[in-house]
Amino acid sequence: QVQLVESGGGSVQAGGSLRLSCAASGRTFSAYAMGWFRQGPGKEREFVAAISSYGGTTNYADSVKGRFNISRDNAKNTVYLQMSSLKPEDTAVYSCAVFRGQFYTTYTQLYYWGQGTQVTVSS
Repeated sequence: QVQLVESGGGSVQAGGSLRLSCAASGRTFSAYAMGWFRQGPGKEREFVAAISSYGGTTNYADSVKGRFNISRDNAKNTVYLQMSSLKPEDTAVYSCAVFRGQFYTTYTQLYYWGQGTQVTVSS
């Protein structure tokens, strides 16, 4: 059974940092792009970042460029999201995802989806 388990969320003041982790189990995802989405209170789910299967290509939402960094460790079947200079508008449930393909595009379908971890940024 495939599971994606996120961790590292919490509460932080504006300007602070958090590092999210997403550990996959049940199968290996080194051949697939992985990424992060978020859904804030009263908002629709939005794309945050993605990384290609072997880590050579990354994609970011404009709202997080320069502040967030996505990485992965295929040996650990884990993807990370380092978040810095956090803002109150970053408050959301962050979920990791596996995409059906080696690279992410806006048309890439989701393959697997995690339950999410809460990130709360106070001003």
